[in-house]
Amino acid sequence: MLPGSPVTTPVIRLAHLYGDLDASMLQLRQNHDAVIQSRKIVDKALLDGDAHYGINTGFGVLANKRISNEELTTLQQNILLSHACGVGDPVPMEISRLMLQLKIHSLSLGYSGVSKATFCQLLLLEEHNIVPWVPSRGSVGASGDLAPLAHLCLPLIGRGEVWDMPTKSKVTTAPVLRRLGIKPIMLQAKDGLALINGTQMMAAYGAFVLERTMILEREADLLAAMSLEALRGSAAPFDARIHRVRPHRGQRLVASNIRKLLEGSEILESHRDCGKVQDPYSLRCVPQVHGASRDALDFARNTIEEELNSVTDNPLVFPEADILSGGNFHGQPLALALDFAAIALAELASISERRTYLLLEGHDGLPKLLMKDTGVNSGFMIPQYTAAALVSENKVLCHPASVDSIPTSLGQEDHVSMGSISAFKLLGVLRNVERVLAVELLTSAQALDFRDTHAPGYGVSLTHRALRNEITHAEADYEVKNDLDRCAELLRSGALLHSVENELGPLN
Repeated sequence: MLPGSPVTTPVIRLAHLYGDLDASMLQLRQNHDAVIQSRKIVDKALLDGDAHYGINTGFGVLANKRISNEELTTLQQNILLSHACGVGDPVPMEISRLMLQLKIHSLSLGYSGVSKATFCQLLLLEEHNIVPWVPSRGSVGASGDLAPLAHLCLPLIGRGEVWDMPTKSKVTTAPVLRRLGIKPIMLQAKDGLALINGTQMMAAYGAFVLERTMILEREADLLAAMSLEALRGSAAPFDARIHRVRPHRGQRLVASNIRKLLEGSEILESHRDCGKVQDPYSLRCVPQVHGASRDALDFARNTIEEELNSVTDNPLVFPEADILSGGNFHGQPLALALDFAAIALAELASISERRTYLLLEGHDGLPKLLMKDTGVNSGFMIPQYTAAALVSENKVLCHPASVDSIPTSLGQEDHVSMGSISAFKLLGVLRNVERVLAVELLTSAQALDFRDTHAPGYGVSLTHRALRNEITHAEADYEVKNDLDRCAELLRSGALLHSVENELGPLN
């Protein structure tokens, strides 16, 4: 919460993202005094005869154009209509819903001066689960996400499109509002600008992805431990003393997780004196690689949490009756953090694919390609191709968007963040990483089936058993895609991790 904030809406934390937002929406339906107090300052400013940016002036390069009192409503309607020029595939429905809730939360903090009627109309959309259909492309991440937010807010005035829940397709807004008895509103002074200024699209993408990474990073440790056991790797690199002398937080947490998962391993004990000196890096350096990704993701999550509880409007309305223009809408903090998060996530997939490759090579008695009768069977050769393709695609997606800038608004907005592109790429990387880890899950379980003379560590055994409750061992070639889809769903939902932690206890 901002220092001195006059409101008590819940602080949004990624660990409780949806619960916090639901609590915030419920509270705001009952009490939005901060919005009302902020609006009084705007109404007073309209009577003082001075020019106030975006309230009685034009926008961007037109900031010096004074608007008459008779045209103020038209000005605010026009800003939604003129800025709603997005293109491309829609923002995913669940992220569009997040955008709407984050916009409401930001306005509720009481620094935007939005009218009560407009704020209540936003709450009505959220309460009735009316999710705007938002084209994803069109934001440069500078004055916030102007075009996407304009589409997000068109339903307030009965325009634009919304998601039809049964068909998961778009429908025109007006009939939906009529069916629910909701009348379109006329925007008042400042409303349109308050609605479209802000970073809610970037923040929603970031929150959606980074909330999911809180599970994914632990799942990566599960898979690494299972691959280590299947490959008869060494537990020595996870000794706490090694990580005490290079005490990066993420590294220490990952090493601790691996030790916990390997406890009681008969497989590791059976080849303690096998003569192998060192394992490949994809096994030996799991704490260092997974840990570095965790530290980077922690940074990104902290940045997103700050943004979720920030006001990114312009101008800002303060309790002292000051209306100040600034640059809180600029997406640079998010652009950098989301680019960094994409790189961190991609590395979890990169090292996972290398472990999958090792599993197929036929080390220490494992059959090559993880099937006994190869030749007529290709075994698990091609899932590794899929993982390799996705890892290489991530290398392209991880090119930072935040190093680019193109001037807009005839040069008034002469440095932009491109944070929206960072956000889209991050979601693409997440989806690829989930699929790459699904390949390792399937292949490491298949490999571990061939180590049935000795038991793996208790945590690895739980992971293996949880998968085998869903997917059986493969004796011959089959349509593997269905199993990969199921593995990806187990990871995406967190079901695999939860089943392990329910018996083993929580991982770090």
